[in-house]
Amino acid sequence: MPYINVRVAGALSGTQKKEITRRITQVMEEVAGKPPSATYIVIDEVPRTNWAKSGEMLEDPGD
Repeated sequence: MPYINVRVAGALSGTQKKEITRRITQVMEEVAGKPPSATYIVIDEVPRTNWAKSGEMLEDPGD
């Protein structure tokens, strides 16, 4: 049973989430032979104020 956790900075639309989960499920089926019914996916939408890259915040948290 695959469990896949996707973390993104900011919010996704419902349409984007549906497409992401559809494609990940398809890849797991095609590449790993896992049936769609066994694949679990969780999408964590983390506020951009909680992400940093290269030592810089993606968005100023404003103290």
